[in-house]
Amino acid sequence: MRIILASTSPQRKALLALLHLPFDIVEPIWEEPTNRRGSPRALCAHHAVQKARSIAARFPHALVISGDTVIELDGLPLGKPHDIDEAREMLRQLNHRAHQVHTAVALVHKVRQIDVSFIETATVWMKPLTNDDIATYVATGESLGRAGSYCIQGEGAKLISRLAGDYTTVVGFPLWKLVDYLEDLGLEPPINLPALYHDRPYPNWDRF
Repeated sequence: MRIILASTSPQRKALLALLHLPFDIVEPIWEEPTNRRGSPRALCAHHAVQKARSIAARFPHALVISGDTVIELDGLPLGKPHDIDEAREMLRQLNHRAHQVHTAVALVHKVRQIDVSFIETATVWMKPLTNDDIATYVATGESLGRAGSYCIQGEGAKLISRLAGDYTTVVGFPLWKLVDYLEDLGLEPPINLPALYHDRPYPNWDRF
Protein backbone atom coordinates (compact mmCIF):
# COMPACT_ATOMS: atom_id res chain seq x y z
CA MET A 1 0.00 0.00 0.00
CA ARG A 2 1.40 3.38 -0.94
CA ILE A 3 1.79 5.78 1.98
CA ILE A 4 1.68 9.55 1.56
CA LEU A 5 2.63 11.96 4.31
CA ALA A 6 0.45 15.04 3.92
CA SER A 7 2.88 17.42 5.56
CA THR A 8 5.89 19.60 4.84
CA SER A 9 7.06 19.36 8.46
CA PRO A 10 10.66 18.12 8.62
CA GLN A 11 9.93 16.80 12.12
CA ARG A 12 7.05 14.59 10.97
CA LYS A 13 9.08 13.41 7.99
CA ALA A 14 11.99 12.42 10.25
CA LEU A 15 9.77 10.68 12.81
CA LEU A 16 7.82 8.71 10.20
CA ALA A 17 11.11 7.67 8.60
CA LEU A 18 12.09 5.99 11.88
CA LEU A 19 9.43 3.34 11.16
CA HIS A 20 11.30 2.25 7.99
CA LEU A 21 8.15 2.26 5.89
CA PRO A 22 8.54 3.85 2.43
CA PHE A 23 6.42 6.96 1.93
CA ASP A 24 6.03 9.95 -0.34
CA ILE A 25 5.42 13.53 0.73
CA VAL A 26 2.69 15.75 -0.69
CA GLU A 27 1.96 19.19 0.68
CA PRO A 28 -1.65 19.43 1.91
CA ILE A 29 -3.76 21.94 0.01
CA TRP A 30 -5.94 22.77 3.00
CA GLU A 31 -4.91 25.87 4.93
CA GLU A 32 -5.52 26.29 8.63
CA PRO A 33 -7.78 29.25 9.43
CA THR A 34 -6.03 32.08 11.20
CA ASN A 35 -8.90 32.36 13.68
CA ARG A 36 -8.46 29.20 15.77
CA ARG A 37 -11.84 28.82 17.46
CA GLY A 38 -12.84 25.75 19.43
CA SER A 39 -11.20 23.55 22.03
CA PRO A 40 -7.51 22.79 21.46
CA ARG A 41 -8.21 19.05 21.03
CA ALA A 42 -11.02 19.67 18.57
CA LEU A 43 -8.87 22.10 16.61
CA CYS A 44 -5.94 19.77 16.10
CA ALA A 45 -8.24 16.87 15.20
CA HIS A 46 -10.08 18.96 12.62
CA HIS A 47 -6.87 20.27 11.08
CA ALA A 48 -5.28 16.83 10.82
CA VAL A 49 -8.36 15.31 9.20
CA GLN A 50 -8.74 18.11 6.69
CA LYS A 51 -5.08 17.90 5.69
CA ALA A 52 -5.33 14.17 5.07
CA ARG A 53 -8.62 14.38 3.17
CA SER A 54 -7.27 17.13 0.91
CA ILE A 55 -4.60 14.74 -0.38
CA ALA A 56 -6.67 11.54 -0.28
CA ALA A 57 -9.07 13.12 -2.76
CA ARG A 58 -6.18 13.34 -5.24
CA PHE A 59 -4.63 9.96 -4.44
CA PRO A 60 -7.56 7.66 -3.62
CA HIS A 61 -5.48 4.47 -3.78
CA ALA A 62 -2.94 5.65 -1.18
CA LEU A 63 -3.02 5.74 2.61
CA VAL A 64 -2.63 9.40 3.52
CA ILE A 65 -1.26 10.29 6.96
CA SER A 66 -1.25 13.78 8.42
CA GLY A 67 -0.79 15.42 11.79
CA ASP A 68 -1.44 18.63 13.65
CA THR A 69 -0.17 19.87 17.00
CA VAL A 70 -1.82 22.40 19.27
CA ILE A 71 -0.60 23.66 22.63
CA GLU A 72 -3.17 24.26 25.36
CA LEU A 73 -2.73 26.68 28.24
CA ASP A 74 -5.60 27.43 30.61
CA GLY A 75 -8.01 25.75 28.21
CA LEU A 76 -7.03 27.95 25.28
CA PRO A 77 -4.93 27.12 22.21
CA LEU A 78 -1.53 28.67 21.63
CA GLY A 79 -0.61 28.82 17.98
CA LYS A 80 2.55 29.89 16.21
CA PRO A 81 3.92 33.38 16.89
CA HIS A 82 3.70 35.89 14.08
CA ASP A 83 6.81 37.76 15.17
CA ILE A 84 9.51 37.97 17.84
CA ASP A 85 7.40 40.08 20.21
CA GLU A 86 4.59 37.54 20.14
CA ALA A 87 7.10 34.73 20.69
CA ARG A 88 8.41 36.46 23.82
CA GLU A 89 4.87 36.92 25.13
CA MET A 90 3.99 33.26 24.58
CA LEU A 91 7.07 32.13 26.46
CA ARG A 92 6.20 34.48 29.32
CA GLN A 93 2.78 32.86 29.50
CA LEU A 94 4.32 29.37 29.60
CA ASN A 95 7.05 30.40 32.06
CA HIS A 96 7.30 28.12 35.12
CA ARG A 97 3.99 26.44 34.31
CA ALA A 98 2.61 23.22 32.91
CA HIS A 99 0.84 23.08 29.56
CA GLN A 100 -0.62 20.37 27.38
CA VAL A 101 0.56 19.43 23.90
CA HIS A 102 -2.10 17.76 21.77
CA THR A 103 -1.13 16.02 18.54
CA ALA A 104 -3.81 14.62 16.26
CA VAL A 105 -3.06 12.12 13.51
CA ALA A 106 -5.42 11.27 10.66
CA LEU A 107 -5.25 8.27 8.32
CA VAL A 108 -7.38 8.34 5.18
CA HIS A 109 -7.67 5.88 2.28
CA LYS A 110 -10.51 6.72 -0.10
CA VAL A 111 -10.77 3.40 -1.94
CA ARG A 112 -10.62 1.30 1.24
CA GLN A 113 -13.02 3.72 2.97
CA ILE A 114 -10.60 4.36 5.81
CA ASP A 115 -11.05 7.66 7.61
CA VAL A 116 -9.77 7.49 11.19
CA SER A 117 -8.00 9.82 13.57
CA PHE A 118 -6.70 9.90 17.10
CA ILE A 119 -5.27 12.41 19.56
CA GLU A 120 -2.40 11.96 21.98
CA THR A 121 -1.61 14.43 24.75
CA ALA A 122 1.58 15.11 26.69
CA THR A 123 2.13 17.55 29.56
CA VAL A 124 5.20 19.76 29.56
CA TRP A 125 6.56 21.79 32.47
CA MET A 126 8.60 24.89 31.74
CA LYS A 127 11.46 25.91 33.98
CA PRO A 128 11.38 29.29 35.73
CA LEU A 129 12.78 31.65 33.11
CA THR A 130 14.10 35.17 33.44
CA ASN A 131 13.50 37.81 30.79
CA ASP A 132 17.13 37.32 29.75
CA ASP A 133 16.55 33.57 29.38
CA ILE A 134 13.59 34.24 27.12
CA ALA A 135 15.45 36.87 25.09
CA THR A 136 18.43 34.54 24.63
CA TYR A 137 16.22 31.72 23.41
CA VAL A 138 14.17 33.89 21.07
CA ALA A 139 17.43 35.15 19.56
CA THR A 140 18.15 31.60 18.33
CA GLY A 141 15.31 31.99 15.83
CA GLU A 142 13.69 28.70 16.88
CA SER A 143 10.52 30.32 18.16
CA LEU A 144 9.13 31.41 14.82
CA GLY A 145 6.97 28.82 13.13
CA ARG A 146 6.66 26.76 16.34
CA ALA A 147 3.46 26.21 18.27
CA GLY A 148 4.01 27.76 21.68
CA SER A 149 7.20 29.45 20.47
CA TYR A 150 9.61 26.68 21.43
CA CYS A 151 11.26 23.70 19.76
CA ILE A 152 11.74 20.70 22.07
CA GLN A 153 14.10 18.95 19.65
CA GLY A 154 16.33 22.01 19.53
CA GLU A 155 17.61 24.54 22.04
CA GLY A 156 14.08 24.73 23.44
CA ALA A 157 14.71 21.52 25.38
CA LYS A 158 16.77 23.61 27.82
CA LEU A 159 13.60 25.50 28.78
CA ILE A 160 11.78 22.36 29.91
CA SER A 161 12.06 20.81 33.35
CA ARG A 162 10.07 17.63 32.68
CA LEU A 163 7.59 15.92 30.41
CA ALA A 164 4.79 13.44 31.06
CA GLY A 165 3.74 11.42 28.03
CA ASP A 166 5.27 10.40 24.72
CA TYR A 167 8.10 12.69 23.63
CA THR A 168 7.18 12.12 19.98
CA THR A 169 3.74 13.58 20.69
CA VAL A 170 5.40 16.90 21.53
CA VAL A 171 7.56 16.78 18.40
CA GLY A 172 4.48 16.16 16.28
CA PHE A 173 3.91 12.43 15.60
CA PRO A 174 3.08 10.01 18.46
CA LEU A 175 4.83 6.99 17.00
CA TRP A 176 3.70 4.29 19.42
CA LYS A 177 0.02 5.03 18.88
CA LEU A 178 0.55 5.51 15.14
CA VAL A 179 2.09 2.04 14.85
CA ASP A 180 -0.98 0.57 16.59
CA TYR A 181 -3.20 2.08 13.90
CA LEU A 182 -0.91 1.05 11.05
CA GLU A 183 -0.86 -2.54 12.27
CA ASP A 184 -4.66 -2.55 12.42
CA LEU A 185 -4.59 -1.60 8.74
CA GLY A 186 -2.21 -4.42 7.88
CA LEU A 187 0.92 -2.26 7.72
CA GLU A 188 3.43 -3.57 10.23
CA PRO A 189 6.60 -1.45 10.32
CA PRO A 190 9.80 -3.53 10.05
CA ILE A 191 11.16 -2.22 13.33
CA ASN A 192 11.35 -3.25 16.96
CA LEU A 193 9.21 -0.54 18.53
CA PRO A 194 10.30 -1.12 22.16
CA ALA A 195 13.93 -0.96 21.00
CA LEU A 196 13.22 2.27 19.14
CA TYR A 197 11.80 3.82 22.29
CA HIS A 198 14.74 2.50 24.28
CA ASP A 199 17.35 3.92 21.89
CA ARG A 200 15.43 7.19 21.27
CA PRO A 201 17.19 8.06 17.99
CA TYR A 202 15.91 11.61 17.65
CA PRO A 203 17.38 14.90 18.91
CA ASN A 204 16.83 15.47 22.67
CA TRP A 205 14.58 12.40 23.01
CA ASP A 206 17.04 10.91 25.51
CA ARG A 207 16.65 13.97 27.75
CA PHE A 208 13.07 13.07 28.56
